[in-house]
Amino acid sequence: MKRLIPTLAMLTLSAASLTTNAKVTEADMLGNAAQPSAAQRTIVIDNKTKWITVEHDDVVRFLSNGQEFAWAFKGMSSSFALNKIAPAGALDRDLKVYVWPNARDLADN
Repeated sequence: MKRLIPTLAMLTLSAASLTTNAKVTEADMLGNAAQPSAAQRTIVIDNKTKWITVEHDDVVRFLSNGQEFAWAFKGMSSSFALNKIAPAGALDRDLKVYVWPNARDLADN
């Protein structure tokens, strides 16, 4: 019994330290790539495009410089450089994407 309590305490502390070492991934922050066929909306990026606005949970298909890519905006970031997720050569300049809460997110609060 004398050994049981210190052992349980050690196991509890070990488990607590594992959870504090969990890392937030880029996918947690930005979302993840999606199939273009899953997109709910298409955005054509041209030389007039200054920024992009989407809603959280949107799956968006982008057309730019003759390339196509899609993204599921399920991350925690409220804005980030679209260049972080675009394939090489798809963008010829920096563009920022702003992720707004969607109606379901607002209704849950």
